[in-house]
Amino acid sequence: MLQMQPHALYIHIPFCTNKCFYCDFNSFVLKGQPVDAYLTALEREMAMTVAAVPPERIDSVFVGGGTPTVLTPPQMERFLAAVRRHFPITAETEFSMEANPGTTDPDKLAAMREGGVNRISFGVQSFDNGLLERIGRIHDVDDVYRSLDNARAAGFDNLSIDLMFGLPGQTTKALADSVDRALALDLPHYSLYSLKVEENTLFHTLYERNELPLPAEEEELEMYGYIMRRLKDAGRRQYEISNFALPGRESLHNITYWRNAPYYGIGAGAHGYIGRERHVNVKGVQPYIDAAQAGLPRLEGHAVSQEEAMEDFMMVGLRLLDGVREADFRRQFGIGYMDAFGTVIERLTRDGLLEPVDGGTGHRLSVRGIPLGNEVFGAFIGVLV
Repeated sequence: MLQMQPHALYIHIPFCTNKCFYCDFNSFVLKGQPVDAYLTALEREMAMTVAAVPPERIDSVFVGGGTPTVLTPPQMERFLAAVRRHFPITAETEFSMEANPGTTDPDKLAAMREGGVNRISFGVQSFDNGLLERIGRIHDVDDVYRSLDNARAAGFDNLSIDLMFGLPGQTTKALADSVDRALALDLPHYSLYSLKVEENTLFHTLYERNELPLPAEEEELEMYGYIMRRLKDAGRRQYEISNFALPGRESLHNITYWRNAPYYGIGAGAHGYIGRERHVNVKGVQPYIDAAQAGLPRLEGHAVSQEEAMEDFMMVGLRLLDGVREADFRRQFGIGYMDAFGTVIERLTRDGLLEPVDGGTGHRLSVRGIPLGNEVFGAFIGVLV
């Protein structure tokens, strides 16, 4: 089985101004948190990580959260300087940072730009102020426009926004209005995600009480169909189930995940995949700080077997609308994926959920299979056990 060196880096900043009602990410309200001590712990983990697995090159960095842009400009400068000190960041590296509208003033954007960030992903979610309030967001639509204007003025042109659909009380008409307003901004990249009601969230509590007025499944499918048609008409190619971009502006970092390639994971609750081993870090802020004093702050980890890696390859690779290729699978595992999953692929193709491409040397989701992606991915789980 081919061992690959990580060329991607994920770093987690777990602080937020508040907790959104749908969010189950590893995040904590900023007030009273030991942010500077956390940054020190991050630097310790970076140093230990590169000592254990020295990086050849870094093609992409993604700083997620939480809301990384709640850091003050001096904290941002310190954090980004540490990243550059430990990892070989170049002008060609795609360096993305998540941001919440309203948290990116000119001083902070200048610190980000100086520190090497060249791509910003704004968590907009909706252009409906009432809906933003109902899902627990603290920004409004004016913050969105102001933040994007500030980013462009600071020299950022590689910008993306996230929108959500299937939200409580949302209609297809309301979604269409948000999509139209998003596209009017003429950005190179858009991500559109359906709401998932996760445990340990306010929305889950409301759902259990039958107090969460979600759209019917048919209307959610209608929303997704509208999104696909509207973004295509606007010249944004759907390159992954939830992601649309101008040619050449696809998220290189996320493609790393979807190609099942290795990556460094730094920070509280961060996941990493190095040397056919997956790990997750200690999740709490102070527990992470304490753990980093003693060594790599791992919560748990496990070796990935050949069979698990093969299943992962198919499940995440088929999220990409270009699909998977036999040659890539063979390069990693020494056999073709039809040898491992031929029966499953033939059944999914017969059912109209997959289709062959490149003369049968690859497969991808069909038009019918795209909205049923989870059914396709689930078909590969446990096949090789």
